[in-house]
Order: sequence, then C-alpha cells, then structure tokens
Amino acid sequence: MKRAAAQSDRGILRAEAGKQKFSLMRFDPAPDLACFVEQYWAIRWDLRGQAPFRQVILSYPNVNLSFEQEHKGTYAGIYGVPKKTYARILQDEGVVLGVKFRPGGFYPFWKQPVSLLTGRILDIRDVFGAGADAVREEVLAQEPGEPMARLAERFLRERLPQRDDNVDLIDRIVQTVIDNRDITKVDDVAARLGIGIRSLQRLFSRYVGVSPKWVIQRYRLQEAAELMEKGVVPDWSVLSHDLGYYDQAHFIKDFKAMIGKSPQEYVKEIGHSNN
Repeated sequence: MKRAAAQSDRGILRAEAGKQKFSLMRFDPAPDLACFVEQYWAIRWDLRGQAPFRQVILSYPNVNLSFEQEHKGTYAGIYGVPKKTYARILQDEGVVLGVKFRPGGFYPFWKQPVSLLTGRILDIRDVFGAGADAVREEVLAQEPGEPMARLAERFLRERLPQRDDNVDLIDRIVQTVIDNRDITKVDDVAARLGIGIRSLQRLFSRYVGVSPKWVIQRYRLQEAAELMEKGVVPDWSVLSHDLGYYDQAHFIKDFKAMIGKSPQEYVKEIGHSNN
C-alpha cells in the first residue's frame, strides 16, 4: 500500500487552521479494490489540555466507512453523504481511519439504494453483520495510518463483490462535472454523455445517494470556498459566472444554504481567524 499522492484539501473548511489541530494521512487502495474505493484516510489528534476543536467538512458525494477511537470510546460505522455540511468535534486525543468509497462504489457491497443512507450514520453491524465488531477492535489496535488501512482493506476484500460497470459510469460522470465548469444543470450532463435525465437521476439515487444537481452544486461550492481560503477576495459576480451560476444571487443563495454564511461573511470569518 502506498501513500496517496498529494491531494487538495478542498472540502475541508478552514483547512489550514484544522491542520494545526490534527494530522491527516491518505493511502491509495490496492488494484483489486480501486474500482470500489477511492482512498483510505487517517486523522490523529492530541488536544489534551486544549479546547475542543470543531472541524466542518463540505463533503464529497462519497460514502465512508469509519473506524473511530476517541474520548467517548470506539465506534465503526457507515456514513452516508451528508445533506449539508458535516461537523466533527475533536477533543482530548483520538484517531480515525476512514475508507472513502468512490461515488457509487459502496452500492455493490450494500445492494440497496444508497439514497437510504443519505444524511444517516449506520453502525457497521447493521451493514456487515454482528461479526464486524471484531474488525473494529482489530483495526483500532494498530498503529495509526497504513497498518489500520491494511486491515480495513482485508475486511473489504473478504466481502468483495463483483465489479459493477455502473460505478465506472458514475465516476466518468462525476469527473466530467469536475472538469467542465460550463456544466451547470443536469440537462448539460445528460446531453454531454447521452443519458436520459430520468435515467441519470435514478442511477444517482440508487448508487450515489444524492442527485446529479447536488453533485454539480457541491463541486462548485467547494471550489469557491477553496478560493476564498487561499486569500482570493473575488468579484462575486465574476466568480459566480466562472463557477457556472446564472447570476450572483443564485451563487450566494446556494453558498449560504450549505455553509450557513454568505460568501462575504465567510471571507470576513477567515480573515479574523488568520489575524
């Protein structure tokens, strides 16, 4: 298993502040699991004697399997795609190992509509059976990082489903959205890839758990937040257009709905935290 290549921290809001509180490692999956798993990630923190830290994530359209050890004890569970942002409170010391499935990559393991998981967290036993308790303890007994990821990978390999061509199709759709800012509507995706709109919506509901429209908006908002955190105070009208929005008002509305603050308020907050 190799360490993943350097990746953007897009989606981790105020990532630089977060990295002062926790360490983050990422690892690539083995070839036989790469059609289902995007990466493994591990975070570790030691905040003993410090105030708890709240990290907010503007999540990707990915299901995660998480093995957690913190002040409250141990836990392993399946995290569906959050409907808005996801916030995690870090306190005392702890470690988490995550399996980030590719968009659609969890469906072959679960074989139920992934939309049933959206906004929910299920105990690992509810998905993989009572015997999954053993792997939770086994994973969390390892040194943080690669040893934990190896055991999680073994757990998945023992339950490896057949490859599903729809996962590859979804990967191609999502990558097309990422690479083409001019895609602003589901109609654009459908026309570019030659897929009917209803077929596209059914596919995403079953495999991804969120709609194609959600995916388009999420990647655009992640990009906007990343620009702001890099110190770019943009012309909001120009940024809205660059990110594919019809006008500035639509962009501001979406940003505030997801993050809870207007773009201007968010930039002001970042500036205060950096002073």
